[in-house]
Amino acid sequence: MAKRVAILMGSPSDRDKMQPAADMLARLGIEHEVHVMSAHRHPDLVAEFVDAAPGNDFAVFICGAGMAAHLAGAVAARTTLPVIGVPLSGGLGDGLDALLATVQMPPGMPVATVAVDGAANAGLLAASILSVDDATVTDAIAGERARRAARR
Repeated sequence: MAKRVAILMGSPSDRDKMQPAADMLARLGIEHEVHVMSAHRHPDLVAEFVDAAPGNDFAVFICGAGMAAHLAGAVAARTTLPVIGVPLSGGLGDGLDALLATVQMPPGMPVATVAVDGAANAGLLAASILSVDDATVTDAIAGERARRAARR
């Protein structure tokens, strides 16, 4: 079975901002699941999902959260799998608080961080991680880049 990507967000209201990650993965033919689970309101659910992820063929997490909520950090604390944080706009400085909360991780707890509302790039980064062991994904990424170049 091919490795999958888990897209997590802290609130149903984040769905529109995180949809570009799912769209990108779908365009690249990468299997993924989207879940709403808050690290603050449902920490046990997040822990259970993250702990079971390797056995469920998940290889990368994409985590979106706004304000100072830090779903990506909570996930990174429980796994050695790659975690990509998507700071979401709103809150202080229209996403600055989320950006700082996501990018400022302590040593030993890495979270790759994309731009505020950069879910499409998070999907592409997750695909790049998977492409290390999957030539089909490498080809899909090359095709996506060629399509983007042709539009310009």
